[in-house]
Amino acid sequence: MTGNANHGDYHSMKMWRMFLVNISMAVLVVIMLVYLGILIRNNQLIGEEIQARARSYFQHIVLARRWNAGYGGVYVEKKRGVESNPYLENPDISSIDGTLYTLKNPALMTREISKLAEDGGLFKFRITSLRPLNPGNGADEFEKRALEFFESGMHEYSENVADGEKTFFRYMGPLFVEAACLKCHAKQGYTIGQVRGGISVSFDVTEILGSLHRQRYIIIVLSTVTALLLIGMLYAIVRRLMRKVRDLYARIEAMSFTDELTGLSNRRYLFARLNAEYERAGRNSRPISFIMADLDHFKSINDRYGHQAGDAVLRDVSGVIKSELRKSDVVARYGGEEIAVILPDTPGDLGLAIAEKIRKKVEDHGVILSDGGVLKVTISAGVSGFVPRGETAEGVEKLVRSADDALYRAKQNGRNRCEVSEP
Repeated sequence: MTGNANHGDYHSMKMWRMFLVNISMAVLVVIMLVYLGILIRNNQLIGEEIQARARSYFQHIVLARRWNAGYGGVYVEKKRGVESNPYLENPDISSIDGTLYTLKNPALMTREISKLAEDGGLFKFRITSLRPLNPGNGADEFEKRALEFFESGMHEYSENVADGEKTFFRYMGPLFVEAACLKCHAKQGYTIGQVRGGISVSFDVTEILGSLHRQRYIIIVLSTVTALLLIGMLYAIVRRLMRKVRDLYARIEAMSFTDELTGLSNRRYLFARLNAEYERAGRNSRPISFIMADLDHFKSINDRYGHQAGDAVLRDVSGVIKSELRKSDVVARYGGEEIAVILPDTPGDLGLAIAEKIRKKVEDHGVILSDGGVLKVTISAGVSGFVPRGETAEGVEKLVRSADDALYRAKQNGRNRCEVSEP
């Protein structure tokens, strides 16, 4: 039974460990997914904010250009430092009073506003095309990719571009040919609605990306700490649950092998242990003895004093017998008023001596009844003992039958005595 219990405990512990590992993995996966979702969503929101910021710059520039183009360009006084656009035909005019003005078309206006924004540390933008009138507006690699995408139907294009230790967000939107554009670009073969170029916007996102990088580490640390705390709490809860289940299982198991009235082992447990002890004795060539004891005149006790008194006698006598045995011995209620004892490593003559010692102890013991009276009782016992030589089932049956036969002789020979049988 001990081997089976240990085997059961091993499988029970293995089951609990698997449960703890599986639920820990589930908790870990859920936490990681939650924090990963937060991280991805955070990156997405910041990316969308950067994209929206660049798109806003682009749209404001386009609005300013459209305003300019709507008036066919804007003339400004040509003061010191103001240059004319060399790519326009006759850009300068004079007023009646002789003041000289020069035409600022949308392209030139875009370049000058971009210079102001860049000098102010805000952002950079430029107008560009695959076929520019001004060679200085030629497209770089990023802008070429964007313009090719615009030709395929895309309406915006963006990338993060590293430049030394800094990272810039580059955004580009298309410029479509409008009626006002044909004044300058009709000679290039453009028609209304065609993509003739785009506006490229660029600004520094190094700090923003650095903040995202730091947030990534913070989220990793938080997710790890959260997972460890939850798994630790889960482990503590499961440990308590394991102990409660184990204690409950032990109580249930004890109840299944315990006689409710006497507190001794029951008949089921008796035969399980008897088989195990018999096999062990056979393997080691060691003797084993078996005692079958019976309360004398128990029926008359019940008839005279009542069944409650009979139960008290059974409990008392059971306690006396158990107190006289070793820890390795097994005492059980065999049935009714019969009590059986397994004596491992005990030959028949020593078994008889132990039975006699028990008999004398019971005889000297007085059972105190509920009314305060003291009732003297006696027992008869049969003992069998030998070194196993045959099959377990047959040997156990012979051992029990021999003790029962010896008990019968003890009863026949006057009760309150012990008899031994050595098959």
